[in-house]
Amino acid sequence: MDLDRLRREICFEAARLMSTRKETNYTRAKWRAARSLTRSYIPPEALPTDFEIRQSLQQLVAADGEIRADADANVENRRFHFFLSLLLPLDRVRQDLHYHPEGDVLYHSLQVFELAREKYPWDEELLLAALLHDVGKGIDPMDHITAGLAVLDGYITERTRWLIENHGLAQRVHNGTAGVRAKRRLTNSEDSEALDALAECDREGRLPGRVVCSAEDAIEYIRQLSEENQGDE
Repeated sequence: MDLDRLRREICFEAARLMSTRKETNYTRAKWRAARSLTRSYIPPEALPTDFEIRQSLQQLVAADGEIRADADANVENRRFHFFLSLLLPLDRVRQDLHYHPEGDVLYHSLQVFELAREKYPWDEELLLAALLHDVGKGIDPMDHITAGLAVLDGYITERTRWLIENHGLAQRVHNGTAGVRAKRRLTNSEDSEALDALAECDREGRLPGRVVCSAEDAIEYIRQLSEENQGDE
């Protein structure tokens, strides 16, 4: 089997393992997929990256949703499972302790979620932005906002996207390093209050030892909130 084909097959099988929750860790899924396909030596270039597996997983979840949408009224569950698959690997992504003394990205994200839930427990879009605002750090730490929005494209509302996209700029406005034009644009936005709240929770969500819920519990809270909001429509 040529290396390109082996790489594609490992990538697809790893994504399938994660979509069915047989694995929640990208590295384990990758090696389990590889060993299910061959017992021979596997060169490093035959192993897909986490980003490639995420892309395959995104396509798999999207295709599954299209196939089953008519038969399964709870297709939203797959969307939230996709969010969970992006969150769980973040416990292995460490951060600069000078800015993030709390540690890994998942722990930080859960702190931001908890703080946002204390203030806006009914705002599904803001809570989702708080939970997912740093998922891109598991893909491209150098440009995590762009990477995160790319993988979330089609899975979040425009408002949630805007909050994630601008939370970094809101921090620069807060610390005085943003330009006057950017500050005016954010201040005049109809969602400036929600963005300021997200930025504040982002700054405060860096406390070592803070008690937080699990990623699964956070996703379940937002899922139930989504169901309630759809029922009110």
